[in-house]
Amino acid sequence: MTGWLAIAGLGPGGDGLVTPEVRTALDAASDVVGYIPYVRRVAPRPGLVLHESDNRVEMDRARHALGMAAAGRRVVVVSSGDPGVFAMASAVFEAVEAGPAGWRDLDIRVLPGITAMLAAAARTGAPLGHDFCAINLSDNLKPWALVARRVALAAEGDFAMAFYNPRSRARPEGFGRVLDLLRGLCEPERVVIFARAVTTPDEAIRVVPLAEAREDMADMRTVVLVGSSATRIVAREGGPWVYTPRSVPA
Repeated sequence: MTGWLAIAGLGPGGDGLVTPEVRTALDAASDVVGYIPYVRRVAPRPGLVLHESDNRVEMDRARHALGMAAAGRRVVVVSSGDPGVFAMASAVFEAVEAGPAGWRDLDIRVLPGITAMLAAAARTGAPLGHDFCAINLSDNLKPWALVARRVALAAEGDFAMAFYNPRSRARPEGFGRVLDLLRGLCEPERVVIFARAVTTPDEAIRVVPLAEAREDMADMRTVVLVGSSATRIVAREGGPWVYTPRSVPA
């Protein structure tokens, strides 16, 4: 087979955070496949076919990309951030497992990218400097009870937390329930960071204590970072630095 498939992360939004490896794959591609806003981040050029699709058709998108690669096309499946973090890499491998045997022989590569949580953490200091976890708050692909259980266990374990997909028009109330859950398990001064559209011209960063956090501070372009009990704020002009020490008292 002469075709190949690269599953690429475009980073959180800023062009400067797209890795050279990903740029090289895009330059060599015959086809780019992905969710509409991510495909539109790729500049059109002669010989490149852009395949846009809606947000909830991940498996169809993966099968389409695999079929083109099997036919000899050079295909890049694009995601924002890193393709292995709540993105298309897992969908592609799920399709490979369930698909024709020949797909297992394809040249498939995963090209890492900078995630929104890491970009947001870098903007504010080092809030994820010790143990942390990432939780997707959407209940589209898993039950709400599991979302709530994982949030509760992470809080009880005193992890710093990164929340993806906190709130959307279809799910306006879920993030409020998460905040209520955290207020029952964490101290009121627990640090919460709202990082919206990080690394883009629309970027907005807000650092508040848990007691002042509101559900309307987040939307689907926001990643929310919640510190552990050890997370600290360094006050300064122009906004605070937030960090979590690497050492934990015995």
